[in-house]
Amino acid sequence: MKRLITTAACAIATCVAAMTHAAPLSEAERAELSAHAMDQSLPIEERVATIKKLYPDMRNTDGTPPTRTICVWDIVGKTGPIYNATVDQQARMLGWGVDVKLEAYTSESVLAEDLKAGQCDAALFTGLRARLFNKFTGTIDSIGAVPSSAHMKLLMRVITDPKNADRMLDGQYVVMGYAPLGAAYIFVNDRAISTLAKAAGKRVAVMDYDLVQAEMVQQIGANPVPTSMISAGGKFNNNNVDVLPAPLVAYNIMELYKGIGDTGGIVNYPFSQLTLQLVGRAERFPNELAQLVREDFLKRYDDLEQIVNQQIGDIPESAFIEISDDDKAEYQVMMQEARIQLRDRGYYDPYMLTLQRKVRCKFEPAHFECANPVE
Repeated sequence: MKRLITTAACAIATCVAAMTHAAPLSEAERAELSAHAMDQSLPIEERVATIKKLYPDMRNTDGTPPTRTICVWDIVGKTGPIYNATVDQQARMLGWGVDVKLEAYTSESVLAEDLKAGQCDAALFTGLRARLFNKFTGTIDSIGAVPSSAHMKLLMRVITDPKNADRMLDGQYVVMGYAPLGAAYIFVNDRAISTLAKAAGKRVAVMDYDLVQAEMVQQIGANPVPTSMISAGGKFNNNNVDVLPAPLVAYNIMELYKGIGDTGGIVNYPFSQLTLQLVGRAERFPNELAQLVREDFLKRYDDLEQIVNQQIGDIPESAFIEISDDDKAEYQVMMQEARIQLRDRGYYDPYMLTLQRKVRCKFEPAHFECANPVE
């Protein structure tokens, strides 16, 4: 009788366990649920519910949302515009079942290392830094590939399509979003440095974590000066470098008008459209959830761009150095040659360069590169 009672108790316990812990999903079931969660035609609530079915472990034992730490680079810290723009998303992600804790960083290099070490579950930093974690989206900021904000918006719409979701995964990291940071220009302390050819022999600031930038500068006969994002403005303003590639927003935030002085200026031809990118650890943010975040970034594109434009502030027209159409055409050829060279070396992602070329040709189908594409 005792054995019978014990057997019955074990059977009851097994049934209870079966009811409280669902059987593992098969590969086919997981694929079906994943496709459902990625389906943009479905209501967001239905997609979130599907993600919870797909990842039942993304809940605490008491049913509360798990906490994830998102670390945000902002050169002025918690009071800065980048950090404050992430607060709105914090509330939306709670609605999707994730309790986000925000941490502010003023150093991109420290932030990147903390992401690698697992101190941050996700990190928001520049696209140049994001290339270290995902070459596909890291190529968005490639030199001369995205001429304007309109091109950028279309490109982001294309890559946010769920058919590109797998490209957002790279090893243990997943790209969760990308936002416009504005066009990058060449700041110089001497208006005579109006073209790349005239930069020969000059000191050019390059990011200290990117050896390829230094090589490209050496190819035009200039002298690369390694610097960090946070110290770049000081080096330009203190005459430690002659040339500084930077977004327009840096003019006021980094007080680059001090380095420009009476003799310098800004070459009025953008050489890149820069981005901020949110990169997460894939084991902490499933790609289906990351897809929701990517779509949210895209919906907020205009608002995010407006924040950047507000931060640019007033820049006097006299600060800009106009260049001829011939010089602009020369820039285009040189930048395309640089992209191809960097693609062939494995620095830029070939598929992203192809998408960017298709976007350019959508706006300017008669351009020389559209008839005989090499990207």
